[in-house]
Amino acid sequence: MSAPAIRVLVVEDDPVAAAAHALYVGRVSGFAVSGTVHSMGDARRHLDRHPVDLLLLDLYLPDGHGLQLVRTLRAAGHGADIIAVTSARDLAKVREGVSLGVVQYVLKPFTFATLRDRLTRYAEFRATAGEASGQDEVDRAIASLRAPWPAALPKGLTAATLTAVTEALRAAQGGLTAAQAAVDVGISRITARRYLEHLVETGRAARAPQYGQVGRPELRYRWSGH
Repeated sequence: MSAPAIRVLVVEDDPVAAAAHALYVGRVSGFAVSGTVHSMGDARRHLDRHPVDLLLLDLYLPDGHGLQLVRTLRAAGHGADIIAVTSARDLAKVREGVSLGVVQYVLKPFTFATLRDRLTRYAEFRATAGEASGQDEVDRAIASLRAPWPAALPKGLTAATLTAVTEALRAAQGGLTAAQAAVDVGISRITARRYLEHLVETGRAARAPQYGQVGRPELRYRWSGH
C-alpha cells in the first residue's frame, strides 16, 4: 500500500503565480494540492478546515509577512511544514525563517525542476522514521533537505540552458537525440550535444547508438540521474 499523498497548501498573492505553483506541485509524484489561497487570512481559514502537511508560502502577502503567518500557526499548534517562496535575498529573514521551522527556501523565479528537487528532498526527509542508529543516520536525514552545492559548469555552458535541456530529457520517455533536444529547447544541435554530454559525464544521463537508419547511427540520450 502506497503512502498517502503529502497535502500542500499554496499561499501566493499573485493568482497567475499561484496557479503555476499549484500546477508544479500536482506534477510531482507523492504530492497533492490541498488548496490555493492568496492571503494570510485565507490561509488560516483553510488550515482550520482542511488537513495540510506542507505550505508553499510566499513571504510577501497583502495582509502581512509570511513569517508572521508562521508564528501565528505555531502559536495555534499547527505543525505543517513550510517551504518559503520569495524574491527577497535578505539573509536575516532566512535565519528568522529557519528559527521558526522553515525547512526550505526557493527563490523566485524558479523552474519546475527546482521545485521538484525541493519537494523530493522534503519527501525523503519526511519519510525518515524510527530511532537513529547513530550520528551518521541523523546527519543523512538532515542532509536530505539540503540541495548539493552546485559544481562549476564547463566554460560556455549556462545553468539556465542546462536546466532546459535536463527538463526536456527527463520528460522524454524514450530519450532524445541531440537534434531532438535542440528543437525542444531552441538551441543548435551542436550546443544541445554539449549539454547532453555534460549530463553523461556527471552521471545523470546515459547514451547509446540508435540504429535502423541510413548512414551513421545517431546517439540517443536517456535520463538516468535524480
